[in-house]
Amino acid sequence: MRRDESTRSGAATLRAELPLAPIAVTAVLFLIFGEDWLADLSNPLWLGLMFAWLFAAILWAAIRVVYHADCLAARLGEPYGTLILTLSVISIEVLMISALMLTGTNNPTLARDTMFAVVMIVMNGMVGLSLLLGAIRHREQSYNLQGANAYLGVIIPLAVLSMVLPNYTISTSEPTLTAFQALFLILISTALYGIFLVIQTRRHSGYFTLANEGGSGADQGHHGLVIRSLPFHFLFLVGYLTPVVLMAKKLAIPVDYSIDYLGAPAALGGFVVAALVLTPEALGAIEGALHNRLQRSVNIFLGSVLATIGLTVPAVLTISLALNKKVELGLQGADMILLLLTLAVSIVTFSSNRTNVLQGSVHLVLFLAYLMLIFAP
Repeated sequence: MRRDESTRSGAATLRAELPLAPIAVTAVLFLIFGEDWLADLSNPLWLGLMFAWLFAAILWAAIRVVYHADCLAARLGEPYGTLILTLSVISIEVLMISALMLTGTNNPTLARDTMFAVVMIVMNGMVGLSLLLGAIRHREQSYNLQGANAYLGVIIPLAVLSMVLPNYTISTSEPTLTAFQALFLILISTALYGIFLVIQTRRHSGYFTLANEGGSGADQGHHGLVIRSLPFHFLFLVGYLTPVVLMAKKLAIPVDYSIDYLGAPAALGGFVVAALVLTPEALGAIEGALHNRLQRSVNIFLGSVLATIGLTVPAVLTISLALNKKVELGLQGADMILLLLTLAVSIVTFSSNRTNVLQGSVHLVLFLAYLMLIFAP
């Protein structure tokens, strides 16, 4: 009898993870044939097929990433579950930027534009949508204010030092850094992020949980999950996440072609690809808010921004010093104002441990302003 139950359980597991097969096949096919398939996109039907195929595969994989991250969160408790999701997505994103710097043409603003896109998508788009939808369903939601303040206490100085300060240093005539300044920023970014991880996972892990959200998976209300071993969920999380990044790079080709054909702004391509890479985290944050687990959402979106800056800045500056590649980190004009405004509004939003529809609406307005500036800079 036990053997029959084990067989049924194994068959159910295989059925649940069947999406990995077509997703992996899609990623492999585009790695092998993608250059030929995407070489000529002048036929609108072919262009639509390529875009729809890649988009559907990425979205399907993202949904499975969130599922396994939820299972890990149920096994480990917060903040470890969301930390794994955040570091998985952002680390691969950093590897993508580093690979482009090492093998592609020199694009001095690549890291800056990517970090800015992530900050705007997460701090305004994801935060706004999560707070708004959560408040519509639950009126007011609570989270641990100490954890949010800890995140912002590191995000604000790192964001200003990396994306604002280079505009005002006088050692160089451009929004760049000298070798000494770059080394200083590498050291302090790495040190601050390392200290934060110690605070989050060891000394003050209670800052990043709520009493009614901590503990076991059952306590957290993870309904509909089939919890298995930690290695099982970790391997499948990586297995679904890797094709997302590989296919996002391919999806950039039809997106860029469409932008050129329609005469849309070049920044739109970077936004679309960044949004797709962040899809697993966005789904996890929105799901947490809808199920009245706002603490999980806060850990996801604030942790995502902190990891983006804390990992991207040291990586790109180290490569620039080693290979003598030019890197411009300072934001220009309206982008810098929008960044400072976003940080200021975030301080106000997370000054109380309860949220409502107004706060979500304000962040969504800032997100719409960011989109507006892409088309009308």
